[in-house]
Amino acid sequence: MRVIFMGTPDFSVPVLDALVLAGHEIAAVYCQPPRPAGRGKKPRPSPVQQRAEEIGLLVRHPASLKHPEPQEEFSELDADAAVVVAYGLILPQVILDAPKQGCLNIHASLLPRWRGAAPIQRAIAAGDTETGITIMQMDEGLDTGAMLLKSLTTIEDNDTGGSLHDRLAELGGQAIIKALELLQKGELTGEPQNDQLACYASKLSKTEGHIDWAADAIAIERLVRAFNPWPGTYTDLGDQRIRIHEAQALVTASDAFPGTVVQRDRDGIDIACGNGTLRITRLQLPGSRAQSVNDLINGGKELLMPGQELR
Repeated sequence: MRVIFMGTPDFSVPVLDALVLAGHEIAAVYCQPPRPAGRGKKPRPSPVQQRAEEIGLLVRHPASLKHPEPQEEFSELDADAAVVVAYGLILPQVILDAPKQGCLNIHASLLPRWRGAAPIQRAIAAGDTETGITIMQMDEGLDTGAMLLKSLTTIEDNDTGGSLHDRLAELGGQAIIKALELLQKGELTGEPQNDQLACYASKLSKTEGHIDWAADAIAIERLVRAFNPWPGTYTDLGDQRIRIHEAQALVTASDAFPGTVVQRDRDGIDIACGNGTLRITRLQLPGSRAQSVNDLINGGKELLMPGQELR
């Protein structure tokens, strides 16, 4: 098929590669404009732009699609379909209607479970046991279009936001290839979403990573995994900010006030929670790199000792 590809971050790159490998004709690649990055604040192309230029594809990065000129350019591509995955810009109805088969979105959840910007992390934090990819016919709503195809994966106990992100990116590429095959055969039919089952996966913020030790240890562990690698989780010891990279919820309870360090050995640092205990196994102290508790002890660090209270 003749396809317009629309995506911007790392998550979108495996999908673009899958479309090229499957032999689809990429009429153009749309992504967000280069953003200032690094110490020099020089404009840096997005991962999708970099990959598309490596392959030799036509790249366009308009700041908006709400104006007549970019809308006309889009329509003139005469595409069979547009494939959209983490593009990051609103698509007006005139854009949605331009391809012969409309715009197909690759969404990283089993709709309507998680709509919105951060479905991967919200699924882990909520304790979901499975997630997946939904291929959706786009409309003007926020992830509200008809569901065309789903591909499932289990959320493992050791999954992080990073590991699940990478797995779903690959799954998205596989799912869209299957969806386009069915579309060509006229065998792809849409199923309306049940709005009553929808949850909103709001955009992640750094402040959400501040751990509330009064919470359940299992919920805190899920948050640590969900926010790894970004935006990360952290706690404060006085004026020292400590970032937590890996942790494990323990069933053992503690009478100590939530946030109190109750034990420290080479296996981890145990912190009392509102319910249960959290064992920190990998962390990052101020001015240092991330390290295991064993390395922390070998280095003679005195932070996070029994009796100290985190906030």
